[in-house]
Amino acid sequence: MRLTVEGREIYAGTGGRPFDPSRPVMVFIHGAGLDHTCWQLQSRWFAWHGWSVLAVDLPGHGQSEGPPCDQIAGMVAFVEALLAAAGAPRAALVGHSMGAIIALEVAAKRADMVSHLALLGSASSMAVHPNLLRDARENPAVAYDTMTGWCHSPPAKLGGNTAPGLWLTGGSRALFGHSPEGALAVDLAACNAWPGGAEPAARVQCPTLFLSGANDVMTPARKAAELAKLIPQSKSVTLAGCGHMMMSEQPDAVLDALIAHLGAA
Repeated sequence: MRLTVEGREIYAGTGGRPFDPSRPVMVFIHGAGLDHTCWQLQSRWFAWHGWSVLAVDLPGHGQSEGPPCDQIAGMVAFVEALLAAAGAPRAALVGHSMGAIIALEVAAKRADMVSHLALLGSASSMAVHPNLLRDARENPAVAYDTMTGWCHSPPAKLGGNTAPGLWLTGGSRALFGHSPEGALAVDLAACNAWPGGAEPAARVQCPTLFLSGANDVMTPARKAAELAKLIPQSKSVTLAGCGHMMMSEQPDAVLDALIAHLGAA
């Protein structure tokens, strides 16, 4: 599905079904340097179980026109404009990593617009190592390799995925490498500049799921717990033996947690 949002042509996957804003709406928001394809299983399940789905490519990512937003505040405004362009006054937001802090900020700013939150791989702050920031700017191939290594748990690097033949680290490296030039650098700088989640979390009013990987070295579960304690209607789930790229490492477990939180519409 293609929409014009803030003067840019934006692409969003709809899970294989036409988007209908009269049904409950769910928006999937990807992380730094990624695109809508990281949500393939989850977006399709909800699209075929009563929800209208927008798995969006953020500006300057995937099939969406750039440039990318250079601040989290700009990404928040983009999600507000996306819902308006789609004719959806209210939605459940599912975000991963950078997408999680975008979703958190939208819910804090626009309680009227967000029915539920699901925050995957989230943290109370998202400081980025200076070497990774430098590599993302000056040597993206090195940054892609670093991100791929950090994003996956040790078991994921050894194989044994539920989808026979799926090469998790190779797939993630290819996805980072497929991102438009400069997108990862802009995303990481925006995450690094984000002042933190304590203030927005204290303003969230909707039911919220925190989903973490026990082996996540990028956004450890303990950092998500710092936010969860600030939201009265929150629930935390930690996936054993799972890293940061949980949607591909443990796709069924991620889907089960989202179904338990959101259910069929």
